[in-house]
Amino acid sequence: MKPGKELLFLALGGSGEIGMNVNLYGCDGKWIMVDLGMTFADPGYPGIDLVLPDLAFIEERRKDLLGIVLTHGHEDHIGAIPYMAADLGVPLYATPFTAALIAEKLQEEGLTDEVQVKVIDIGGTGRIGPFGFRFVPLAHSIPEGNALLIETPYGKIFHTGDWKLDEFPQIGDPADAEQLIKVGDEGILALVCDSTNVFQEEASGSEEEVRKGLDEVIAAAEGRVLVTTFASNAARLSTLGKVAQDTGRQVCVAGRSLDRILRVARSVGYLTDFPETVDFDEAMALPRRDVMIIATGGQGEVRAALARIAFDQHKIKLTEDDLVVFSSKQIPGNEMAIGRIQNELAGRGIRMITDRQANVHVSGHPGRPELAAMYKWIRPEIIVPVHGEMRHMVEHKRFALEKGVPRGIVQKNGDVVRLAPEGPRKLGEERVGRLILDGDVILSADGTTMNARRRLSYNGVISVAIAMNDDDRVKGDVEIAIEGLPVEEDREAFLEEACAAASSAARKGAKTEDKLREDIRLAVRRCATEWTGKKPVVNVLIVRI
Repeated sequence: MKPGKELLFLALGGSGEIGMNVNLYGCDGKWIMVDLGMTFADPGYPGIDLVLPDLAFIEERRKDLLGIVLTHGHEDHIGAIPYMAADLGVPLYATPFTAALIAEKLQEEGLTDEVQVKVIDIGGTGRIGPFGFRFVPLAHSIPEGNALLIETPYGKIFHTGDWKLDEFPQIGDPADAEQLIKVGDEGILALVCDSTNVFQEEASGSEEEVRKGLDEVIAAAEGRVLVTTFASNAARLSTLGKVAQDTGRQVCVAGRSLDRILRVARSVGYLTDFPETVDFDEAMALPRRDVMIIATGGQGEVRAALARIAFDQHKIKLTEDDLVVFSSKQIPGNEMAIGRIQNELAGRGIRMITDRQANVHVSGHPGRPELAAMYKWIRPEIIVPVHGEMRHMVEHKRFALEKGVPRGIVQKNGDVVRLAPEGPRKLGEERVGRLILDGDVILSADGTTMNARRRLSYNGVISVAIAMNDDDRVKGDVEIAIEGLPVEEDREAFLEEACAAASSAARKGAKTEDKLREDIRLAVRRCATEWTGKKPVVNVLIVRI
């Protein structure tokens, strides 16, 4: 697939899912990429933390890829850069805060000299081959959220990235209605738009309202207060700094990712008025009414600060009648992990407040009123929903058409869509998929290693060692070790029967060593299945003596 005299769109991630955003635009034989994100692994990937996009399509065409433009610094938009950008071999374009976050990631991986990062001023422009682009600041939950106005010979694209409307943002100066109307006046072929909150009937709300809600909740607290939020939500950090001053509390920060965001934000001119922080020992020495802790871990991450504090494995200590405020949205899939921490806190008499009890969080994504306003201002000919599961994107197209957008298309990862001429139209499908970061190795998410690990985690493993002479006679006792098999109290009885099954299969003999090993394996697995209903992985070692 090589784009001709046309404008193509192809998502390699982020369409049909929320996270791992990777978008390609193609025209006149060349491609540009918008965002290069990752996602976090769910329990279906045992032993894995990070999931990466499979970029095979563009890796095979890297000579036609001209550059990667980053809308903002969230992990689902830049998180795959340290693992994939060097192989793509093209420059990255980002505004200062996002560029600084990327630079830290590259430095940690020793890739500073291997990936070129070009810093573009806020509201700045660039040109890559047949593509021109302009960063259009929009409000989001991280500094320098940007839409991209992409110019091509076949029409202009307004790619929103993640966004919301906020009349009183705590950080940055997003484009207002008048500025966005002027963008629309330029004539927009397609609006490629965030679908996350399309089912939300109300606007997402302003960060200023969150400050009022947090002021009220924290002013009423008598003991220590811990607030957990997304580390990257620098706007919320700004709010919390002001809330601490409003309520007469000193700030203690717990979590390396929070330290990093504070450091990077200050390096490019944000959060310069954030109060000086106290360390853990100072925080514990202060009167309980005089400290506010900001901690990572609101999504239940087991190694984050909040989990360690909840289970009393941290220098920060909370006791009965202290307060934990969850100033973040619960991400679907994290309910059990969050519940585990909340149950532990509740059992210790620690009070909790979430966005269900008070106005302590607003989303960084647009609800239906904000989407309708964007359609009115930008006036696209085509709506292309992205950044959502299929249900979000289907509803987004329906809503946009209802509000007067003339045409739309619902695509998913791998769909090649022609936007112009004679678009939108699906031309075909290309390979997409997921990769995993397993230790320091990148593997297929559904390859041999991952499938074997799933089988081990679901069914357990049995290792069989059997000594035989050259006449195929069993010598000595069969040795069997089991892991993860639910035999518990019957362990010894099971081992005795499994050893007998292995010996019996061995004594029958076989024409080849491989056939003998398979007969023993099947005999032991049948025994395990009869006892437990499970089909464990069985490894057989035959020792010739």
